[in-house]
Amino acid sequence: MAKNILICDDAAFMRMMIKNTLTKGGYTVAGEAENGVKAVEKYKELSPDLVLMDITMPEMDGIQALKEIKKLDGNAKVIMCSAMGQQAMVVESIQAGARDFIVKPFQEDRVIEAVKKAIG
Repeated sequence: MAKNILICDDAAFMRMMIKNTLTKGGYTVAGEAENGVKAVEKYKELSPDLVLMDITMPEMDGIQALKEIKKLDGNAKVIMCSAMGQQAMVVESIQAGARDFIVKPFQEDRVIEAVKKAIG
């Protein structure tokens, strides 16, 4: 069974790249969001198996959106993505409940590996 994944990134080209990678890997992209507010709304609407979340986004950042999603669903699986390999943000994401952290620009196999690890 294909796993449904929600992609949250403010850059349309990043969402497209991630979507292509996931589709090639046999996953289904359930939806996309361009900011943290939309990510939380889409999570409620779609109940995806996994969320790939950018950290730096307008309106609500990825860490705040992660916390909101975890409040809605304690079992939510979220992988954070960010161009900033800043230790503090990685640590904050993991403490907030993220399953993994991918640094951009990422290799396709690293994305698939993280997704497999999170949801099989």
